[in-house]
Amino acid sequence: MTRRWFGGSRRGALMTGHGIRVAACDVERTVGGRTVLRGVSLVAEAGEVSAIAGGSGSGKTTLLDTLAGIRPPSAGEVRHDGGRPDARGLGYVPQDDILHRALPLAHSLRYAAALRVPAGEGPADAVDRTLAALGLTERAGQRVGTLSGGERKRAGIAVELLTRPRVLFLDEPTSGLDPAAAAELMALLQALARAGTTVVLTTHAPADLARCDRVAFLAPDGRPAYVGDPRAMCAHFGVATDADVYAAVASRGASVDAGREPELQLEPELGALEPELEQSAGVGGPDPAAGSRAAEARPAPAKPAAVRRPGPARAAGRADHPLRQWSILARRDLELITRDRLTAAMLIGSPLVIVAMFAMLFRPGAFDPLAPSPSGAAMILFWIAFGGFFFGLTYGLLQICVELPIVRRERLTVLRIGPYLAAKFTVLLPILVLADVLLLAVLRGMNRLPAASWSVYGSLLVTLLLASAAALALGLLTSAAVTEVGQATLMLPLLCFPQVLFSGAFVPVPRMPAIGHTLSYAMTNRWAFEALGSDLDLSGRWAHSRSPLGPPLLASYGDSFDHSPLLGWAVLAGCAALFVAATCAVLARRCPRAGR
Repeated sequence: MTRRWFGGSRRGALMTGHGIRVAACDVERTVGGRTVLRGVSLVAEAGEVSAIAGGSGSGKTTLLDTLAGIRPPSAGEVRHDGGRPDARGLGYVPQDDILHRALPLAHSLRYAAALRVPAGEGPADAVDRTLAALGLTERAGQRVGTLSGGERKRAGIAVELLTRPRVLFLDEPTSGLDPAAAAELMALLQALARAGTTVVLTTHAPADLARCDRVAFLAPDGRPAYVGDPRAMCAHFGVATDADVYAAVASRGASVDAGREPELQLEPELGALEPELEQSAGVGGPDPAAGSRAAEARPAPAKPAAVRRPGPARAAGRADHPLRQWSILARRDLELITRDRLTAAMLIGSPLVIVAMFAMLFRPGAFDPLAPSPSGAAMILFWIAFGGFFFGLTYGLLQICVELPIVRRERLTVLRIGPYLAAKFTVLLPILVLADVLLLAVLRGMNRLPAASWSVYGSLLVTLLLASAAALALGLLTSAAVTEVGQATLMLPLLCFPQVLFSGAFVPVPRMPAIGHTLSYAMTNRWAFEALGSDLDLSGRWAHSRSPLGPPLLASYGDSFDHSPLLGWAVLAGCAALFVAATCAVLARRCPRAGR
């Protein structure tokens, strides 16, 4: 594949691949029963910057996703160099940041490069070269969250340039930037295009249009109001400035006449658009200058290389190999925890605070046969079970929603959901083990739990760990399902209250009405509570006690503590597996692979 160099005296050199020709023919897109795009036909040539413009709600991002192959069109076709859209060679920069803000810029880029670049192809070299090319070398050690808006936009582009994409799609890259930073970013995109990369972006800023080679302006109903050279756009609408075009299109709506293109068809054998599609719609005829510029900028297509399938010995070196992805993602998650002081404080501090509160809440000797406190013993076991649940839930609740834009972008090309979730468990479960061990050790050391054999306490720990793992899986599921951090925070009490009310501790399960009894089966805290009670033989511990409250109180629990802890373990493990499977399904729906 031929390569060109992008760069100059101020920026380092960057190798980019020759661009591809992106063509859409009569594209329509329906979302939720509403037609968002209608009859859109356009071409984005290599060596050019093509813009998709229009007012809010006109379908700009939807069209960008359709051109990129992220979402298939409901009707019509999209072709990349005459073939179907392919995630390989594709770069996509969404509006949201696609780098972790807590990490230094170079570290975040290295993790991205390690995920996308096969082992042995120098990910570190790709990062250094890209930082130099985008003028970010001096910011390499700075946390992404402390970069300016323009620098973060360039950093997002840097992520995509690591793999030398042939086509770069950007969703409103200048949004939120001041005019100077926006102009600098557009100059960068123009330089990338001149180096060979096809650049397609959405924008609502009139100033961006003058720096583009082509523009597709969408009407409010998703129809193309204009497709062609931006320099001729004002004349077409009879207005003075590009800003006036927005008002003209908004006022005329669907009645805007974009000019009818010649009949366009995709050749079935060649998979290429008819030559007429190169003519711009809405300008009143073809633009020879634009065609000439595209022809000069577009290098000759490279001869496809033979595909070589990796053998078993090379499989682990593939960028998409599950074990390799798991290793990279686990290291990244661990560094994120250690770099983010607030997260680290929460993970370490919350168990300490809860254990301290438990020690202050319960008096010693609740399990003493000479001075029994059956109600106190039951409450101790319940709150131990709830502590394991709370640890796991809070650890998982903010794990995915804070990085969903990053996951969505990485899923387009290489990221597998299985290794992604496995990395979360790999990093968080050891911390949960320490929290659960601490909880049991402190309560036993302060005589809040009875003396028992190592096997009994081993069984208690297994119960607590399974309860924490199931809650962690539930937290990850919730984090994957919500759309923002605030929603995840609101879900915390909504998930905790049912676990408290229907666990059977305050109102024994046999004393619940039928609907409550049924709901209790879905509460992981019930099964953890009952398994802990079975381990410590709560139902038989005071069977012959002379305490007037002992036998009657325990009798109200019925056979809750009579079954083996293995039943509770099986239910908790099954719930954890169910929540993990549901999380995979939610992520697969919310973060689809390109072309699906």
